[in-house]
Amino acid sequence: MGIRNGARNQHHSKPISKVYFSFILLLLIFTPRVDSSWWYIGALGARVICDNIPGLVNKQRQLCQRHPDLMQSISLGAKEWIKECQHQFRHHRWNCSTLDRDHTVFGRVMLRSSREAAFVYAISSAGVVYAITRACSQGELKICNCDSQKRGQFSDDKGTFDWGGCSDNINYGIKFAKAFVDARERMVKDARALMNLHNNRCGRMAVKRFMKLECKCHGVSGSCSLRTCWLAMSDFRQTGDYLRKKYNTAIEVTMNQDGTGFIVADKDFKGSTKNELVFVENSPDYCLMDRAAGSLGTAGRVCNKSSRGIDGCEVMCCGRGYDTMRVKRVTKCECKFKWCCAVECKDCENIVDVHTCKPHKRPDWLDVT
Repeated sequence: MGIRNGARNQHHSKPISKVYFSFILLLLIFTPRVDSSWWYIGALGARVICDNIPGLVNKQRQLCQRHPDLMQSISLGAKEWIKECQHQFRHHRWNCSTLDRDHTVFGRVMLRSSREAAFVYAISSAGVVYAITRACSQGELKICNCDSQKRGQFSDDKGTFDWGGCSDNINYGIKFAKAFVDARERMVKDARALMNLHNNRCGRMAVKRFMKLECKCHGVSGSCSLRTCWLAMSDFRQTGDYLRKKYNTAIEVTMNQDGTGFIVADKDFKGSTKNELVFVENSPDYCLMDRAAGSLGTAGRVCNKSSRGIDGCEVMCCGRGYDTMRVKRVTKCECKFKWCCAVECKDCENIVDVHTCKPHKRPDWLDVT
């Protein structure tokens, strides 16, 4: 009798297990991974397959499936803006370090609504605009090309000119970047989502801010009696420098009561936050390794002994002191041009002192057993 009951229980457990498994599967499919980001697309390179990109929400995946060529451009652009981020923060305690084979790209440090997160969201959004706009102008995308609205005559402080050449289609780049990058944040109504949306917009507008007029002169003996001009994006470094300054002056905010906007934390603030980066939480000091905060610490980081700035050993090492090593470096020197057409150089050896931050010293009482 007991055997029959056991068999009956096993028989009934199978459909229950199937239902439970199906529920978990659906939950995994339709719940976006909060620990992943579209930023990881940069690590995939040419292997961008929409169903394999972690961290995409449904709208992003749909855009990816509709425009796979744009995803290739975004993938290449992701490497560029991450490199630019690391250039801008190369002398800081937090140096925009990434984690290999980690779908979050930057680790847990992005979970905090800090000014570092504000910068990353802004520069990543700018990077998408830049990559797509450039691909449009270079004829790499079927859906867009040069800006067709730049036609006819116009004038500037140097006189009249004709629109010609290939003006960068910045408006299309901004439009697609807004649809793709903002998709995840529009699914949530909280302070972090508002913060991300605001900083995403600042990044997009930063690229447009540095559009420049380039012209070609026509006329007798190269005179500029006639000019053909077009609008082109500036080097991405200008956008990075601009956003880096905005990081320095980022404004702390809180969400208003109805959840539709921000209130500046500083009651004496009289300006506008429209073109400023905003953050909600203060940053950790990044001095020590803190896995919960995503801080890697500064132990082992190279510092500048003679600097009193943020790259100086006192600031970078957080007062822990530094170690000094003598290192042999080989550089090219005494270079001469040899006809035709090469440059020959010698290898010169130099002995230099390299200073690195000491690790955090454990309190003595922790070693007492």
